[in-house]
Amino acid sequence: MLLKEANTHLSQSELAHLGAGEVGYIRKMRSEEVSRCFPEAPDIDPSLDLWALFGADGTPILLTDNRSSTFFKAAEDDLKTVSLH
Repeated sequence: MLLKEANTHLSQSELAHLGAGEVGYIRKMRSEEVSRCFPEAPDIDPSLDLWALFGADGTPILLTDNRSSTFFKAAEDDLKTVSLH
């Protein structure tokens, strides 16, 4: 089986905007990570399971303790979602 070489070259700017407005990713967060991504968030109980929705470029969109809420927000914003582990 022969594989064709892909010759697509993306600029750094094109790569940064890949999926913008179309794709969002969901990931579980620890409370100590929150202030880095959501600086306006209050202190959060470390025992809470937190979920965050980000745009394809890493822009924070939503922080919640309810995983389902991230999917509802993504659907509301017409984003296809992927999960990161």
